[in-house]
Amino acid sequence: MDIAQLYRVFLKHPDVCTDSRKVAKDVIFFALKGVSFDGNKFASKALEGGAAYVVVDDPSVVSDQDDRYILVKDVLKTLQQLAAYHRQQLKLPVLAITGTNGKTTTKELIATVLNRGYNVLATEGNLNNHIGVPLTLLKLRPEHQIAVVEMGASHPGDIKELVDIANPDYGLITNIGKAHLEGFGSIEGVRKTKGELYDYIRKHDGILFVNSDDPTLMEMSEGISRVTYGTDTSATFYAQIIYARPMMLSFRWRQVSMPHDISTHLVGEYNLPNALAAVAIGRFFDVATDGIMEAIAEYTPTNNRSQLTQTDRNTLIVDAYNANPVSMKVALDNFDKIRTDLPKVVILGDMKELGKESLQEHKTILNILVEKSFDKIMLVGKEFGAATENLTSQRQNTLLFESAQDLEEYLEQHPIDQSIILIKGSHSVHLENIASLC
Repeated sequence: MDIAQLYRVFLKHPDVCTDSRKVAKDVIFFALKGVSFDGNKFASKALEGGAAYVVVDDPSVVSDQDDRYILVKDVLKTLQQLAAYHRQQLKLPVLAITGTNGKTTTKELIATVLNRGYNVLATEGNLNNHIGVPLTLLKLRPEHQIAVVEMGASHPGDIKELVDIANPDYGLITNIGKAHLEGFGSIEGVRKTKGELYDYIRKHDGILFVNSDDPTLMEMSEGISRVTYGTDTSATFYAQIIYARPMMLSFRWRQVSMPHDISTHLVGEYNLPNALAAVAIGRFFDVATDGIMEAIAEYTPTNNRSQLTQTDRNTLIVDAYNANPVSMKVALDNFDKIRTDLPKVVILGDMKELGKESLQEHKTILNILVEKSFDKIMLVGKEFGAATENLTSQRQNTLLFESAQDLEEYLEQHPIDQSIILIKGSHSVHLENIASLC
């Protein structure tokens, strides 16, 4: 069965599923394979659960007596090809977003703004990889007017693979920093891979949205049609921080000369480019200024991304979804700037997937901590453990824990009270559980 034929089946059954445990009536089940699982083995179970068809690539599971089995050479490639074919049929504008830090927050802000004028499909959660992007595109319906698609990468070529599927008309890279170095090999590998989005937009005469404060992005986007945003008046959309509140981002933005002030629920000055990108894209697509202002002012971050939480005992800034050297540094710098009479407590978890640079990058973070005047520092993980040779002797207020569970046990016996606490670390460290103890 070729893609055109499969597409006709998809139009009759437009809901797809890749998890046999979540099969619903009339879906098409794609039997994906992974390191520790083989979806082909669950094809019959999916049919029993109500699936209209199952797409498999193992001939041994196909029943000659059942025409609901669709045998293909490679299920994943077929899923990707179907998504690309579907996107091409609908021909609506697609904005692709990638970057080392802030891409999910930026995606959410942009989608929230565009929703004030359009029917928007946006990536849900972190479905931003070689499986998530196709699944997102297959949710497109004729009533949608624009799609905002997040793209993640951990190896060279990842973004090229995703843009070839999504065929974006517009592109945005939030920034380029040290993350997933285990897969990329170097910061140059990160730059080249993220730049695959720019390469695609250049080749297909699309339009970029570029942070003019970032010289790397400005250089990479040279010669491509672009809309700029930043803190310099040379940008198409420019802004400045308003220091009206101690923790939340407030800023004044302008297009030409008219000033507009926004107070957000976002923690930290480092969120300014994310919010300003949403302003620029909203205005580019003619969303009313009042709608843009309201959308950004009302947006509240979720999923442990720079969330400000007030408990009975403490004020928490929970940023435990992910961490890399760049995001860790800006989080610490921002936390240091917060004006408060409360004691400041820092809880940091390991930064994962940094490969051979991990030890040095963790030492760099420790050196930053030595320079700051935080009242208490709690470090979690073996990577920080390997880097703390001299820190604990220099700072009597520093504690090291091998795991989040060890820290949980400590906090149950030694609770923190009347403090402001930053919780930051890679998702796999599981610091999100710490918040309930503070």
